[in-house]
Amino acid sequence: MRGQVIAAARGWLGTPYRHQASVRGEGADCLGLVRGVWREVVGEEPEAPPPYRPDWAEVAVEETLLHAARRWLIEIAPGAARAGDVLLFRMSAGCPAKHCAILSDDDGPEPKMIHAYWGRSVVESWMGPWWRRRLVAAFRWPTIKED
Repeated sequence: MRGQVIAAARGWLGTPYRHQASVRGEGADCLGLVRGVWREVVGEEPEAPPPYRPDWAEVAVEETLLHAARRWLIEIAPGAARAGDVLLFRMSAGCPAKHCAILSDDDGPEPKMIHAYWGRSVVESWMGPWWRRRLVAAFRWPTIKED
């Protein structure tokens, strides 16, 4: 199952960044990537996200992304995340979690993640110290059964 998630996410590589989009090859933001992988691996999306502005987290106090993840995914300790799990990041202290990614490689000293990179595309990149400092939550897909 983890392999399916990673393969599905890698199928989105190169998809241009488009705010609020979720169409492989056409456009996606970070949430759109996770939504698209959900559709490919789990099935129909359980809920549609409300419209959101690019700066929604900077002007909001509600943990919209975190609460939605908790409704549909299985929360795990961030340090327990394995390849295929969904990661949430807080871009600034005191702001809600705003960015999400899929951990694609947890082997070795520097993990990798697949995410939609603002102004570019869906990429697979190293999860260096900058990202690790901002990691606030991790989730397993509901279809992955583990002890």
